[in-house]
Amino acid sequence: MDSLVSTLQRTGARGPGHREAGGSSASQRVYEELRRRIISFALPPDTVLSRAAIAKEYEVSLTPVREALQQLEAEGLVKIFPQSKTLVTRLALNEIHEAQLLRIAVETEVVGRLAGACTPAILKRLKTIVSMQEALADDPEELASFQELDEMFHRTIMAGIGHEKLHDLLKSRSGHFSRLRQLHLPNAGKIANILADHNAIIAALEAGDPPLAQKVMREHLSQTIRRVDELRQQHPDYFT
Repeated sequence: MDSLVSTLQRTGARGPGHREAGGSSASQRVYEELRRRIISFALPPDTVLSRAAIAKEYEVSLTPVREALQQLEAEGLVKIFPQSKTLVTRLALNEIHEAQLLRIAVETEVVGRLAGACTPAILKRLKTIVSMQEALADDPEELASFQELDEMFHRTIMAGIGHEKLHDLLKSRSGHFSRLRQLHLPNAGKIANILADHNAIIAALEAGDPPLAQKVMREHLSQTIRRVDELRQQHPDYFT
C-alpha cells in the first residue's frame, strides 16, 4: 500500500509544486521519518533518541539530524536536553485541546467554502483516497498507511480552495492530537466511523451544501477528543 500512497502523492494529492515547510532536503527527510515514527508510536513517549544513531541510520551528517530534532521540538514532539539527551515527549492534554480547537476553526471554514465551489477533479481525488482507505480498513498492520491517507484527505480539501499550506500549519500544531488519534484508531468502530464521515463530507461537497459539510466536519474532528479519558486509562504511561 505504501507504493499506492506514494503514487497518489506524486499525482497531485499534495498539489502542484508542493514542498513541506522548512529545512534542507536531508533534514526534512529525517524529520518526516522521525515524525511518522513518533506519531505511529514506533517511537513511543520517553524513548531516548541518539543523534549519532539517527545519523548512522539515515546516512546523513549530524547537522540535518540536529535540524530535524529542532523542528520536532518546535512541534512539542521531542524535548532536547543540551549536552544530555533527547526524549520523545508524552501526550499533553492542553496541546491536544488546542490542536482540536484550531482544526475545527480552520477546517469547518475551509470545507464550507469548498462546498460552494468543489470541482469534479477534487471530488474524484477525495473518492480515490477513501477507496484506498477502505482497502486498508480490515488490516491492523496498515494503520500508519490509513492515517497517512487521512492526512491526504484533509490536505486535498484545503488544496481545493487554494490554501494547501494551511494543512502544514495545522500539522505543525497537531502532533499531540495526531498521536491521540493514532491511539484511538484500533478501537472498535473507529475506522468505520472515519470512513462514514469521509463519505458524508464528500456527499455534502457533491450536493453543494456548505452548512451540512461544516456540520459533518465538526463532528468528525470531535470524536476522538471525547475518548481522551478512556485512552488515558488504557495508556497511562503515554500521557503527562
